[in-house]
Amino acid sequence: MSPSAPASLAEIGRLAAPTVLVTFVQAIAQTGEAALIGRLGTEALAGYALVLPLLMLMQMTSGGAMGGGVASAVARAIGAGRMEEAAALITHAALIALGMGVLTSALALGLGPALFRAVGGGGAAVGHAVAYASIVFGGAVLVWLTNILGAVLRGAGKMRLPALVMTAAWVIEAPLSGLLMLGLGWGLPGAAIAYLVAFALAAATMGAIILRGGAGFRPRLAAPLRAELFRRILAVGAVATAMATIANLTVVLMTALVARHGTAAIAAYGVGVRLEFLMIPIGFGIGVALTALVGRRVGAGDWAAARATAWRGGLLSAAICGAVGLLAAALPWPLARLFAADAAVQEALVAFLRWVGPSFGPFGLGMALYFACQGAGRMRWPFAASLARLGFAVGGGWLLAAFTEAGLAGAFAAISAGLAAYGVIIAASVRPRVWR
Repeated sequence: MSPSAPASLAEIGRLAAPTVLVTFVQAIAQTGEAALIGRLGTEALAGYALVLPLLMLMQMTSGGAMGGGVASAVARAIGAGRMEEAAALITHAALIALGMGVLTSALALGLGPALFRAVGGGGAAVGHAVAYASIVFGGAVLVWLTNILGAVLRGAGKMRLPALVMTAAWVIEAPLSGLLMLGLGWGLPGAAIAYLVAFALAAATMGAIILRGGAGFRPRLAAPLRAELFRRILAVGAVATAMATIANLTVVLMTALVARHGTAAIAAYGVGVRLEFLMIPIGFGIGVALTALVGRRVGAGDWAAARATAWRGGLLSAAICGAVGLLAAALPWPLARLFAADAAVQEALVAFLRWVGPSFGPFGLGMALYFACQGAGRMRWPFAASLARLGFAVGGGWLLAAFTEAGLAGAFAAISAGLAAYGVIIAASVRPRVWR
């Protein structure tokens, strides 16, 4: 992976493929686990659904957000030829993982029950949610440590190693969850224990790989801690963590806005958001490759090659996501019938796909370039893009609902505008005046 020239599409694809694969494996495993939880009854499934947004936020912040800060810092150090600094960053990254894991546990366990009730949970569902969350978030350090160690390897250009480890972890997690929940009768807590067992094995494996020099260098565990190295990680990771929180807030607020249009609308939006989330493996997979590729070129001082690499990866993501979105917009009824049996839900989902599908391309572009911005250490514009998405989607949706007769189509149009604005604003930042 030479930083002396822009990365080719073949190189970007080769590095992206393992992460794309493991992200799809994760989606399949979690879908299978949800089906198993459904056998415990509606209240247990509802309890799991109450916890899921917090669980996804922890994954996003530890893997793509703070993990991006770690990968960026490691890649830039390697690109600049500062191998001792790259080795020292591992200790700093691990300490950040431990601190953030403890903070996550405290916030989730302290505020979780009230949050579950605030979003509409009640009765036995809240009891199931608390039982599941108390175990999962009690072991949040394991999740943070796994994802941060994986980010170290990705920053060093070792994409296959964390992908293989996490693929094995997810392959273990789903059947173990079924065994503990249904076979041993532990119920929903069994799924939480299986989740933590999978991450404990993954953390131990990646830790052993790194200690043996699997990142291309051995960590300097005895090196003194340096505030500058913490700042180098947090300058990207803290902003990215705030962006992940804003993204989840956007979905929550749009859910409340769409709910005004009835049960069919909210059901359709729930399906639509999950179709939108299917773009994340593509954008994330290509994006984490860009974090390393761009970071190395920035570390070497070759900003022109960094920009060219970012654009190649961004356009690749835009092309794939855009093709999926345009196909969904052109042929919405087969998808609607596949995911919903109720005629009203089908009609609402068709409206979602026709309005939001065309924005998948710009959204895919923005996702990939967001990770490229992490590699470059240029996070102001992506943060502005997150705020713009929130403003267009929620603010625009509210204005259309208050002052027009646009109805549900207006809400979906606002979502589409938010996704498009996100991509366009981030893309506008990848230029010489900003990336220099």
